[in-house]
Amino acid sequence: MSMSDPIADLLTRLRNAAKTGRTTVDIPASRVKENICAVLKKEGFIRDYTLTDEVQKPHAQLRVTLKYAPDNTPVIQGLRRISRPSLRVHSSAREIRPVRSGLGITIVSTPQGVMTAKQARAAKVGGEIICEVW
Repeated sequence: MSMSDPIADLLTRLRNAAKTGRTTVDIPASRVKENICAVLKKEGFIRDYTLTDEVQKPHAQLRVTLKYAPDNTPVIQGLRRISRPSLRVHSSAREIRPVRSGLGITIVSTPQGVMTAKQARAAKVGGEIICEVW
């Protein structure tokens, strides 16, 4: 059975792992998910991610290492999927609004690749708003 929204699955797995205090979480890999993890790592929301190819599982997996503050609270406080398969949300570079008064990031899929809204505004490109992270 195929999954209808694999990006929402990625965000849900990260959210659940952070709430339970896990240090790593395995997620079925794809190029878009890997790009989203690269943005999260660059922005400091996760510690690291690696592409694993284990024998037990039929497909490659992304192993994401979560990041925690010194008081063991997760760095990722919230994740929200914006654009869904049933309702795509596209925006120009000027129309992307800040998340939590600038404390969070918006991840955007543009013709130049997956990037934050701040990078999209600097490059003057719009695209599909994937999610918000704070």
